[in-house]
Order: sequence, then C-alpha cells, then structure tokens
Amino acid sequence: MGDLSENFSRKEFECGCGCGTDTIDAELIRILQDVRDKFGPIKINSGVRCRDHNKKVGGVKTSQHIKGRAADIVPLDCDLPAVWNYINEIYPNTGLGLYGDFIHVDTRGSKARW
Repeated sequence: MGDLSENFSRKEFECGCGCGTDTIDAELIRILQDVRDKFGPIKINSGVRCRDHNKKVGGVKTSQHIKGRAADIVPLDCDLPAVWNYINEIYPNTGLGLYGDFIHVDTRGSKARW
C-alpha cells in the first residue's frame, strides 16, 4: 500500500539529491496507477527534482520534473513500447518520451512526443 495511491508512495517520487522535495502532481499519480493496474509493477527512476538536482542531471530549465509533473518510469513486467503506446492512446494531453531503458511521462496539459 502506498500513501499516494494503491501502489505508489511519496518516497518513490522524492528528489534524488536528498533535499526532501516530494510534491508530485495528483494527475500524474492517477495515470501511473492506471498503467500499473494494466501492466504490473513500475519502477520510478526519477520523479520530482529541485532546480539544483535537475541541473546536475542535465535536465532542461523548464523541466516538468521541477514542477512535480513528471516521472521517468520502467515497467518491470512488460516492454517499454507497449506502455508508451498505451499512454499515447489513452492520455493524449501528456508529454511522453521513449528512451533506451525508460519512459518519460508528464502532465503538462498538452501533447508532446519524442
């Protein structure tokens, strides 16, 4: 049991630098819980980032991670393209990127794909 949803806890989304920043968008959690329900466990590689940590990891200045509206995820029981295609179809007003070993998803409110 998580404290944000059935399967996600706030700790999973905390800034990776250890500063304690952990405010994450409720819509993002709803999307990720839906993906979790459909495809199984998801690892959160990166959630919210403070500005300093975002800069350190090479994030852009306008990163949705800084706003608490993004997560980089790895589905553990299925392939990345299946999850990317599902989010693309069901959640058109998201930012969605497919990288070599993870998917970026954000709740920017408009469609962006890469």
